[in-house]
Amino acid sequence: MDKKDFITLEESKDLLIGKLGSPERDAYEEEIKLYAIGAAIRETRKQRNLTQEELGQMVGVQKAQISRIENGKNLTFATVLKLFKAMNISVKLDIDKLGRVALC
Repeated sequence: MDKKDFITLEESKDLLIGKLGSPERDAYEEEIKLYAIGAAIRETRKQRNLTQEELGQMVGVQKAQISRIENGKNLTFATVLKLFKAMNISVKLDIDKLGRVALC
């Protein structure tokens, strides 16, 4: 049987995306964090039994904007704060070791 070489996830990121601290890697890490924030907003919205349209009406944006936010796009601090306020969420982000974001 042939010997297989294995690499860690971090090593594969270094090879495929760029070394930690490089512009490419920083952009990748930032995109992952934005997506995680959007996913946390989506989960919270669903827990509160709100549609994207209802949440959009609460903060004065269209349903499409809520969809983009939940996908980690077009996130602005001001809009995120409005979403937090509308859903009665304190402005505390808990990011675990895997980069997952939880809203409290």
